[in-house]
Amino acid sequence: MSEKILIIDTSTEACSAALTIDGHISAQFEVAPRIHTKLILPMIDHIMTQAKITVNDLTAIAWGRGPGSFTGVRIGSGIMQGLAFGSDKPVLPISTLAAMAQQAIEAHNATDILAAIDARMGEVYWGRFTNIDGLAVLVDQEQVIKPDLLADLSFGELNYVAVGTGWQSYPQLFELANIQHLDDILYPNARFMTKLALNLWSNGHAIDVEQAKPVYLRDTVTWKKLPGRE
Repeated sequence: MSEKILIIDTSTEACSAALTIDGHISAQFEVAPRIHTKLILPMIDHIMTQAKITVNDLTAIAWGRGPGSFTGVRIGSGIMQGLAFGSDKPVLPISTLAAMAQQAIEAHNATDILAAIDARMGEVYWGRFTNIDGLAVLVDQEQVIKPDLLADLSFGELNYVAVGTGWQSYPQLFELANIQHLDDILYPNARFMTKLALNLWSNGHAIDVEQAKPVYLRDTVTWKKLPGRE
């Protein structure tokens, strides 16, 4: 049986959806802050209609589980839950940082990647990844950290590529040695989550929707206290 996996992501200013069937990927991506709730369902409907399948035909549903904006991660998680509960499908949690690292691998043949998303409040979400057999693999752990502390970390003599909005938002990070910034990869993109999703599925890492939890890295109460903060 061929895998049919739907992937969605609304974790940052970008909104995207992708569908992979037998190695073929159809996807939509748009940078459109604050209107993800208006975009994501039509995106899903469009790619599903083109493929002439319904949610009930899917093998699993993958989603960008974070980190990212509190509101964006919550929207994506809510859509995933609604689809999975309604169709009784397993789900696949995808790191948004890993998604950007995966894009660097697929688009630039990157070997070692530093992914950073602007976390606001003078911090970044970040993770260090390496290319193992064409897949982005986390080296340490994902963290929320102040840019100055990140700049003080030692990355050895490896040559890294840097992806994500965290680098643009905090120019002092460019002072890190041995780093090339890829300014064409700023946001997670569902298209580049497909290989990660297929890897999770093939290795038996799908989970029940009841077990699916977003990853904020930061206490969500902090977000709720900030008026107008996404």
